[in-house]
Amino acid sequence: QAGSRLKLKSSRPTQLPSSLLPSAAMAGLLRSAVLLGLVLFAAPVASLTFNTADAAAKNRPVSRVITLLKDMLKQLAKEAEEDEAIYDKMACWCETNDREKTKAIADAEAKIEMLTTKIEELTAMSARLNTEIKNHEKEVAENQAALDKATAIREKQLAEFNAEEKDLLESISALKSAVTVLSKQNSFIQMPMTHIQTVAMTMQRTMNRHSGMLAGVLTRSERKLVTLFIQSPQDYFDAEPTFKQSYAPQSGEIFGILSQMKETFEANLASSRHEEAENQKAYEELKAAKEAEIKAGQDQIDAKTQELADTDEKNAQAKVDIEDTQNSLSADEQFLSMLKEKCQMTDGE
Repeated sequence: QAGSRLKLKSSRPTQLPSSLLPSAAMAGLLRSAVLLGLVLFAAPVASLTFNTADAAAKNRPVSRVITLLKDMLKQLAKEAEEDEAIYDKMACWCETNDREKTKAIADAEAKIEMLTTKIEELTAMSARLNTEIKNHEKEVAENQAALDKATAIREKQLAEFNAEEKDLLESISALKSAVTVLSKQNSFIQMPMTHIQTVAMTMQRTMNRHSGMLAGVLTRSERKLVTLFIQSPQDYFDAEPTFKQSYAPQSGEIFGILSQMKETFEANLASSRHEEAENQKAYEELKAAKEAEIKAGQDQIDAKTQELADTDEKNAQAKVDIEDTQNSLSADEQFLSMLKEKCQMTDGE
């Protein structure tokens, strides 16, 4: 019975009408009347044996008394039967209410035990759900922080790539123009001053902006040649070659260096674009994974939050039920105690 769910019925004991209970005073009075009647009845009966005719004339008042006593005896017998019936009803009432209240008390005790176990289980479940919700919230926060950090890194990478790509494209475009200019001339001597100055400026700007990139590309002699060209471009296209020009590199060497620089930048640009694509792909994969983890964690939080609400509601209801049951048990125990005392008194009478 401890694990079963029992629902107590409100027991209303059958009230025995007070008018049906025998009166001790009345019964005593009737018993005295009977005894008196028997004494009075004995004398007339004896005298009637000797002289019936005289007795009929002399004892008419006694006859009335005898008749009255007989009627009283009948009434007493009737009331005795009624008292017996009342006692039977009283005994039935005591037995019925004793049985019902005893069962109600047993049911209440079993229900209290069941509700106590249920409250303990629901309390433990509530504590577990609270812990799990906090853990899921922590996981979601960590995943969100990781995603935010990855997003910030990706944004920084993209900004750096865009700046580098723009710079490389500008350098490649300038080098391409310089190479195009040189490819149309057989020597610097045939090249207009503005063109050679443009080429020199392009090389100077490129060397300054990408010195690190070109560190492993140009040899020492090539770097020296570029430096001399940038410093004195006019020495390479005078009408009359100077002594320096006689030892200066030909335009073909400058052309080769420009082409090499352009190819290096184009290769770096292709590599940067490939790296950018890989970075974007890795970020998209990480983002998808983190968003899935965040959604799964949030779903768990939502589900467990609802489960927690249901659990707490059931726990609260169980506490109300156990309080009501305890109150009902107390009332039934008090009534049963009163019932036993009253019924014992009735049996004694």
